[in-house]
Amino acid sequence: MKRYFVKLAYDGAAYHGWQKQKNASTIEEIITNVFQKYFRENKINIVGCGRTDTGVHAKKYYFHFDCKYIDDIDKAIYHINSLLPKDIVIFKIFEVYAESHARYDARKRTYKYFITNNKCPFSYKHSWYINRNIDILQMNKACRLLLENKDFTSFSKIHTDVKDNICNISHAKWTMENDKLVFEISSNRFLRNMVRAIVGTLVDIGLGKISYQGFEDIILSKNRALASSSAPALGLFLFDIEYDDTINMHI
Repeated sequence: MKRYFVKLAYDGAAYHGWQKQKNASTIEEIITNVFQKYFRENKINIVGCGRTDTGVHAKKYYFHFDCKYIDDIDKAIYHINSLLPKDIVIFKIFEVYAESHARYDARKRTYKYFITNNKCPFSYKHSWYINRNIDILQMNKACRLLLENKDFTSFSKIHTDVKDNICNISHAKWTMENDKLVFEISSNRFLRNMVRAIVGTLVDIGLGKISYQGFEDIILSKNRALASSSAPALGLFLFDIEYDDTINMHI
C-alpha cells in the first residue's frame, strides 16, 4: 500500500461541512464514495487537513489516503473529476512518505473571509452583504490583540473534542480587494467555528458596537457567550495550507 496526498478545492454551499455525518451530505462522504468506486476498493479511508463547517468553502484543501500503487495519476485525476460533482475538483495526487499526515503535518492554515457593501447577484453566495459603513482601522487595531493572545476559548464552540484552545495566530488583517472587504487570518490551528466568531465580533467593532477594550475583555473572559454571533458561513474560505519541505516540494 502507498500513501497519497490529494490537493483539491470545493464550494461548500451545498454541503454540511467536510466531515461525514449521518443523514447529511458532506464533502468527505462524496469523495470517499467516488474514490472507492474508481479504485474498486470496499473501504478507502480519507483523512482531511481539517474540518470546515456547513457552507464553508475551500480554495485549497488536502487529504491523504492509502491504496495500491497508482500507475497513471493524470488518468486517475481525469476520471475521478468526471465522477465528482461540479462543485468539487481534484487538482493533484502525489505520493508521500508512509507516515505523512494531512492534518498533523500542516504547519500553518490561512482563512479568508469576504464582505461586500454592494448588492450583487454574482457575489451573494460567497460573501457577507453588509449595507453599512465599517471602520477598517478600528478592526485592524483590534486584530493586534489576536496576535498577542493564545487562548481563544471565547471564539470556540463549546464541548469540542480538543485538549486545549491554544492557537498561535501569526497574521490577522483586514484589507480591501477590489470592491470587497477581506479578512485574512493565519494560525498553526483553528478551533471549531473560531474564524466566523472572530469575524462576527470584529465586524461589531467596525460598526461601533464593541470597543477595543471590550474586545480584549471578551478574549480574556474565555466565555463564548460574550463574543458576537458568528459571521455567516458563505463568506468563509480555507485559502491555504502549508506543510514542511517534504510535502511542499510536491505542492
